[in-house]
Amino acid sequence: MAMLIVLAVVLLGAAFAVAWIATRPVADDATGIGRSLAYLEALNSAPQELRDDAEKSFNERVLTPLLGRFNNAGRRLTGGEGAQKIQRKLDLAGGPAGWTVERVASAKVAGAVVGFVAAGLYGLILSANLQWLLIAVVTGGLLGFFAPNLWLYQKAYNRAERIQNDLADAIDLLTISVESGLGFDAALQQVARNTEGPVAEEFARVLREMQLGVGRAEALRKMADRTTVTDLRSFVGALAQAEVFGVSVGQVLRTQSKEMRVRRRQHAEKKAQQVPVKITVPLIFCILPSLFIVVMGPAVITIAGSNFGGG
Repeated sequence: MAMLIVLAVVLLGAAFAVAWIATRPVADDATGIGRSLAYLEALNSAPQELRDDAEKSFNERVLTPLLGRFNNAGRRLTGGEGAQKIQRKLDLAGGPAGWTVERVASAKVAGAVVGFVAAGLYGLILSANLQWLLIAVVTGGLLGFFAPNLWLYQKAYNRAERIQNDLADAIDLLTISVESGLGFDAALQQVARNTEGPVAEEFARVLREMQLGVGRAEALRKMADRTTVTDLRSFVGALAQAEVFGVSVGQVLRTQSKEMRVRRRQHAEKKAQQVPVKITVPLIFCILPSLFIVVMGPAVITIAGSNFGGG
């Protein structure tokens, strides 16, 4: 009832406003043509700074300053330690194009505002009471604030799975290239050039860092730090030990290639063994209730309609 009263008041005010605009006298210079001519005359006589500001696009005048405010608010909320955590998540996600720490912080604030407003409007549409409206608003704001973190987590998870699946093939190609007479750096370049995916991107980044003066062991260690895949870390550790002790790189790559194929098969078997456990929840809460309704529903309806008292 309160919402209907508020809606009626708003509509009545809008009707009065439209009626006042329609019935007020219009001056000669207030017509559309007069206003346009006055605007052009004022624009031509205005200083250059004002004209430049008027010629800016909507993105430059509104969206860019708004994102700047979101960025400042995000910096205050995250702080220095939070910025390091966001950068770590970006590294694990592979550094999505165009995404920086500042942009993630801005997205968190913007998501919180959008979730807050959307949840509030949804609660008003459903005519929820004050308690449920507050719960919905707080929940929507929190979901919007943590939505970028969930997106980065999913990107990092998908990237780690792709690295886990592609690493064995990449090491096989790396071994073949080294055994055919290429140096380790040239073999890395061949893998980065002839394959696709996060492994090829990481190898290409290692080569760029080495061209900038970073040592091979340091570049490989940074590559291992940008992922959570255990197999890649062990591969980098084996290469570092081979460089320290002077062991043949081809022999190390051949051994690592065999181990990676075995580990990939074990990883696939582990995923297959987890299927029965993961399917238990949807089986209990989604499939079995529907099956019970279909199988036992007619019997329950028949029993409920039966007259056991006789007569």
